[in-house]
Amino acid sequence: MTEAFIVGAVRTPVGRRKGTLSGVHPADLGAHALRALLERSGADPGAVDDVYFGCVSQLGAQTGNIARTAWLSAGLPQHVPGTTIDRQCGSSQQAVHFAAQAVGSGAADLVVAGGVEVMSLVPIASPMTVGEQAGMGSPYAGDGWREHFGDQEVSQFRGAELIAEKWGVSRADMEGFALTSHQRALAAQAGGAFDDEITPAFGLTADEGPRADTTLEKMAGLKTLTEDGRLTAAVSSQISDGAAALLIASEEAVRRHGLTPLARVHTMAVVGSDPIHMLTGPIPATEKVLDRAGLSIGAIDLVEINEAFASVVLAWQKEIGADPERVNAFGGAIALGHPLGATGARLMTTLVHQLRRTQGRYGLQTMCEGGGMANATVLERL
Repeated sequence: MTEAFIVGAVRTPVGRRKGTLSGVHPADLGAHALRALLERSGADPGAVDDVYFGCVSQLGAQTGNIARTAWLSAGLPQHVPGTTIDRQCGSSQQAVHFAAQAVGSGAADLVVAGGVEVMSLVPIASPMTVGEQAGMGSPYAGDGWREHFGDQEVSQFRGAELIAEKWGVSRADMEGFALTSHQRALAAQAGGAFDDEITPAFGLTADEGPRADTTLEKMAGLKTLTEDGRLTAAVSSQISDGAAALLIASEEAVRRHGLTPLARVHTMAVVGSDPIHMLTGPIPATEKVLDRAGLSIGAIDLVEINEAFASVVLAWQKEIGADPERVNAFGGAIALGHPLGATGARLMTTLVHQLRRTQGRYGLQTMCEGGGMANATVLERL
C-alpha cells in the first residue's frame, strides 16, 4: 500500500440559513471550492484522476451528480470524472476515505475529495419528505424494517434525546458546551485561526454562525424541541450553506507534480451502530480507529468531532476520556454550522490547518451519521 497525502485543503466560509450564500447555486459553491483548491495546491487539474463529493440532500439543484456538475461549473477539464457520495452527515469524510483508499491501492494518484450543501435551498430531509408527499413511500415503511424496528420514530432529534437520557447529559451541561463552542469559534475568528483555510466566497469572508450575544440566560429561555425533552435549538448544529475540498495524492504524484504534503492519512475506520439511537457511532468508531492506529486518545493533539448535538459530543467524551481542551478547540457545528454533505471535508480542512498552526502531530476526526454509522480518521502532520 502506498501512502495517501493531503496536499491541499480549503473551504468556503459557512453561511447561516438564509444568509449570504443562500442564493448561490450548489454547483457554483462547490466549483468555487474546487478552483481555490487547485490554485492553492498548484496541481494540474488535468492530472486529477477522479472527484468524490459528498452531498446528503440530493434533490433539485443538488441532483445530477453534483461532483460532476461542480467540476464542470468550475470550467475544469471535461475528461476528469466525478461521483457523489451519501453517507449522510459523514458524506465528505467518506469522500476523503475513498480518495485515500484509491491512492493507497494504486488505483489513482491524484483525487479530489470534498462536499457541498446549500441547506437554505434544499432543506434537510427534503428527498424523504418530498418523496413521501409525492406518494413514493418512506424509507422506514418496508416489511423488513418494521420486522426489526417496528413503527417507532426514527430521527436524529430522538436519537440525540435518547443519548442525553442514557448518558445522563443535562440541559445545563449541553448549554454550557454550546456556549463554549461559540466562544471558541469567536476567539478563533478574532485570532485569524481560520484565515489559511478559508477562501472568501460570493462576498462572504468569515463564518456567519458564531454568535457574540449568546448567553446561558438566553439559552435557558428557549423551548425544548419536544415537550418533555432536554434539547433546544441552542444545543443543536446550525442549518448552513458551505463547501470544502481536499486534494489527496500518492508519493509518486507528490514528486511528479512538485506538490507539498500537509498531512498523511494515517488510519481510517467506519462503523455501524444502533439506527434508533443513531448518533452513538463516534464512540465505537474512535475506539476502532485508535486501535488500528496503535494510539491512545492521549496521543491525539486535536480532535474534530461534529457537534450535531451537544449530547453526542458529551456522551462521546464520557466514554473516550478525551481532554476537553483538545476537542473542537476552535468551535464546532453549534457555532460554525453544519452544511451536511460539506461538513466532513470542512472538519478535515480545519484539522489539517490547525495541526500545522499548533504544531500538533496527530489529529482525530469523527462524526455521527444518519442510519447509525460513523467515520473516524487519524491524520499525521508532516
